[in-house]
Amino acid sequence: MTDNSPPIADRRPVETTRHGETRTDDYAWLKDGDWQRVMTDPDVLNADIRAYLEAENAYTAAWLADTETLQAELFQEMKDRQPEDDDSVPDPDGPKAYFVRFVAGGQHPVFCRRDSDAGEEAAGESVEILLDGNAEAEGQAFFKIGGCDHSPDHAHLAYAVDVNGSEIFEIAFRRAGEAADLVERIHGASGNLAWAADGRTLYYTVLDDNHRPHRVMRHALGTDPSTDTIIYEEPDPGFFVGIGATESRRFIVIDSHDHVTSEVRLIDGHDPGTQPRLISAREPGVEYTVSDWRDQLLIRTNRDGAEDFKIVTAPLDDPSPGNWRDMVPHRPGTLLLGDQVFAGYLARMERVGALPRIVVRDLQTGEEHTIAFDEEAYALGLQGGHEFDTTRLRFAYSSPTTPERIYDYDMVSRERRLMKQQQVPSGHDAADYVTRRIQATAPDGETVPITLLHHRMTPLDGTAPVLLYGYGSYGYSIPAGFGTPRLSLVDRGFVYAIAHIRGGMEKGYRWYTDGKLEKKTNTFTDFIACAEGLIDHGLARAGHIAMQGGSAGGMLMGAVVNMRPDLWRAVIAEVPFVDVLNTMCDTSLPLTPMEWPEWGNPIEDAEAYRRMRDYSPYDNVAAKAYPAMLVTGGLTDPRVTYWEPAKWVARLRATKTDDNPLIMKINMEAGHGGAAGRYDRLEEVALNQAFLLKVFENELPTTSSS
Repeated sequence: MTDNSPPIADRRPVETTRHGETRTDDYAWLKDGDWQRVMTDPDVLNADIRAYLEAENAYTAAWLADTETLQAELFQEMKDRQPEDDDSVPDPDGPKAYFVRFVAGGQHPVFCRRDSDAGEEAAGESVEILLDGNAEAEGQAFFKIGGCDHSPDHAHLAYAVDVNGSEIFEIAFRRAGEAADLVERIHGASGNLAWAADGRTLYYTVLDDNHRPHRVMRHALGTDPSTDTIIYEEPDPGFFVGIGATESRRFIVIDSHDHVTSEVRLIDGHDPGTQPRLISAREPGVEYTVSDWRDQLLIRTNRDGAEDFKIVTAPLDDPSPGNWRDMVPHRPGTLLLGDQVFAGYLARMERVGALPRIVVRDLQTGEEHTIAFDEEAYALGLQGGHEFDTTRLRFAYSSPTTPERIYDYDMVSRERRLMKQQQVPSGHDAADYVTRRIQATAPDGETVPITLLHHRMTPLDGTAPVLLYGYGSYGYSIPAGFGTPRLSLVDRGFVYAIAHIRGGMEKGYRWYTDGKLEKKTNTFTDFIACAEGLIDHGLARAGHIAMQGGSAGGMLMGAVVNMRPDLWRAVIAEVPFVDVLNTMCDTSLPLTPMEWPEWGNPIEDAEAYRRMRDYSPYDNVAAKAYPAMLVTGGLTDPRVTYWEPAKWVARLRATKTDDNPLIMKINMEAGHGGAAGRYDRLEEVALNQAFLLKVFENELPTTSSS
């Protein structure tokens, strides 16, 4: 333990009145008044704010100073589990096959291609480097490649780069096979892009002054970007706009959406001069996605009460909702997660009983079959691909004990071919680990799935520390997949648990709606129920559990630690959304209007205001004992702004009654996702784990594998 004193933030009270209630915010000053400029130029951050954040970082470094050797050891373990040289499985696109390569010592991806018909022995000889992320990142404190795509004629490459973590991208172009960019560059983009069939026209989206993707633009290669054409502009600040293409590349797709409503327009990809065509006008709560097949559109939607979604067909010449006909009807309890259309087949991802599966449908005959898997808990994902007229479906499979496997599946013969097995160079024996799925009971009687991973030698009598991970928002489900970094904790005796709580969609769309708006507290009580379920199963003890979550999962951490601080020994809250009420009342922030369907609008709705006030982590900090806490953030984060964790920590430190450590690390050179380089990110994970191991240093089982 260190003797240095923690930083104490000044109290500079600011009062706000809303719905007849006046609230005092002592730490509102930590939000820079010119925060939009800080996103693009962090050097302009207010000096008082910078001094406080740097003091917090220094305090954290001092508290963790005696773990530096451990951090280095953890980092090296994690690094040794990653291949230094690693190629993704090449994805054929006519004469060329495209893939991503990582090289020894390289932090960033290298985008490559080779001849599609090259045999295994000759494949290496035909490799071309299209974009070397390591070379491009030289001299940059932060560097991340967003969209990167080749033109349909294979002649050009367009790519988007973020150099400070603010998610404000610059789009550049180059001729395939050349190292130098073309002269034209596009600024202020969102990183979303799509090529038209002519190989000369690129569609992209740009951000408004509030950091919202609101406009679709069309650029012709060789022209000045200042003359680019506006194709579509979204008038509603609560809707973001994205750009893409159907699987056949016949159409460019413009998608306007918030979290629960979508609206799609199509552009003829072979005639870039055409205007976007609206498929179905937005209706609150109605979502849909669009693909094309022959003279029809295939539409995945929740329209007409299809809570868990269905797939309908619509004639291409009149795709209005009156002409939608069910192809895959709605089946309550079978959540239709997504689909991929081919020239002769439809592959769809479903989730039943909190486990995913793939169903393949012959579009000519309607015959269907399911691709089966055996493990108790696993993760599954469609890999997509460039080719439309193919019977090859590519998917990824893993479990907490099974490294990722990439398969090519023949939809005609129903044979699967292993294309790649994730390698763990330092060694991995799946038999050393156990994956289990148990259930907890929520206060209202719902059963909540928990995925467990532990070493086979770890005692399961409640003496081993448990790390419980959760998210529970936006319908996002935490996959039960393989992750090498967590093995460093598991090998040291931790039980790693994932709480599949409401707010996600593990048990269908209803699982999501039962954890949002007026039912948001179900997310928190589900997570608490998972901790209590671990105790009831004899796997944990109250006060000896760690929990971790990020972003909206960080909000979960804050709400739960306020509600039941007695359950936890340690908390890791990464980029936590904790100043919920203030953020949802600030319409200048990038996400606020879009977030109202998820949380409610506290500006106009007094009930939503009171509901958020009662669970907002920042607003409910109280004079009581809290567990050890590590809080992280990013200075240029546009999603959860740096002042949310900073204000929360300031209030916690001034209010809590215990002597347990409270430390905060703000990455002064990154945003929401933290460090972008593959090794830099491992250093952040190593710091998190060192914090946990220090807190639990006297509680690790002596019979662990370490």
